Amino acid sequence: MTKPLLIVVTGRPASGKTTLSQILSEEIKCPLLSRDKFKEGYINTFQSHPNELPARVDQDIYALFFQTIELLLYQNVSLVAEAAFQHKLWRPRLMPLLDKAYIRMVICDIAPELARSRFIDRMAFDGGREKFHGDGAELLQHSDSSLITSYKAPDLPVPTLRVDTTENYNPGITGIIEFIWKDRTR
Repeated sequence: MTKPLLIVVTGRPASGKTTLSQILSEEIKCPLLSRDKFKEGYINTFQSHPNELPARVDQDIYALFFQTIELLLYQNVSLVAEAAFQHKLWRPRLMPLLDKAYIRMVICDIAPELARSRFIDRMAFDGGREKFHGDGAELLQHSDSSLITSYKAPDLPVPTLRVDTTENYNPGITGIIEFIWKDRTR
């Protein structure tokens, strides 16, 4: 049976998920769904700061993100899905998809201290980040921010590759793509 491919790219904030996802989407030639882009689109609609929106917004965006993944998979469209979701959020939404898609998990792995440093740099160079996500203040005030230190990678019964993103990618892009296509034909 032919099934679509779902490439899940995850990791703690500022671990390099978005950049790697964009590269994989281009190399493999399939759409990229980024949870942050869903939130940014929502914020653009209402032209407000995340803290001014109803508390339920994050839950609604989470649900929409997975509904979109499911819609594409049920229409046999392979895709890359990227978010900093932890085990407790990825697992219940991905387990029902095991029979519908070939799922490959790519976890961007980086030390929490380096991720925090990258996040601070990103805040300095991307003035719009705070407008759309409202997560910079906590991180800048607390060196032990739970946004970064408490990340628990998903543990699912799917092929999983940890990619060290400290400097470039280890394994490299070619190795990551080989992992994704392993046991599949192109």
